[in-house]
Amino acid sequence: MDIKQIIKEENQVYRRTPLMTEATLSYCPGCGHGTIHRLIMEVVEEMGIQSDTIGIAPVGCAVIAYDFMDIDMSQAAHGRAPALATGIKRLWPEKYVFTYQGDGDLAAIGTAETIHACNRGENIAIFFVNNGIYGMTGGQMAPTTLEGMKSSTSPYGRNSETMGPPYKITEMVAQLPGTYYVARHAVHKPGPVRKAKKAIRQAFENQKLNKGVSLVEFVSNCNSGWKMTPNDSNIWMEENMFKFYPMGDIKVEGKLVNGD
Repeated sequence: MDIKQIIKEENQVYRRTPLMTEATLSYCPGCGHGTIHRLIMEVVEEMGIQSDTIGIAPVGCAVIAYDFMDIDMSQAAHGRAPALATGIKRLWPEKYVFTYQGDGDLAAIGTAETIHACNRGENIAIFFVNNGIYGMTGGQMAPTTLEGMKSSTSPYGRNSETMGPPYKITEMVAQLPGTYYVARHAVHKPGPVRKAKKAIRQAFENQKLNKGVSLVEFVSNCNSGWKMTPNDSNIWMEENMFKFYPMGDIKVEGKLVNGD
């Protein structure tokens, strides 16, 4: 090996995982999707399971995930990713199967599929990106939109009296017997990114145990939908989203962390 190459490798602190395709990320600048994509693919690379991993992406910003992940991918109808993942996993139980879904998809049109897959304890991983809004389709209010938060369909802010309050579907599914691991993380800073990667790795490792669903929520920004700069959206997320959607493990090895 060339001495320059040796020195380069010894000094290297980061490299791009080859499991991300050469396609240029088309997400809005500042969006968390790209970081989450990279973390998932880094874990798949480190576990050596590229040929055994199958991802399912439905409608929404998640729909273009297959442009960037160099693994087998399948597209599901809006909200139906857990149902499709169920069929794939039952046909090929030795595969690592995951869904990649947004909040409008998983927590709105796909509520039934999410709840029932979690209740049945399907041996899959669900990666759930919560930015509190419909990011791709026009910035409408989502089930996870905060009280008072403005959107294209709640221009004066969400009013719980007429629109219903936001709900924490992650805590809801944690109550179901079929969920084995449930956690919530973020990817806006290096520290949270490291924790998020550990949670992704845990979700994949759990599939070896055949114990049920592993669901990891990522609270992310949507600076375009929120009408903010990327930096301002991260600050707003920390000051508002994190208060309602706190970070950390919710259920580990089939047991709720708070003991309830």
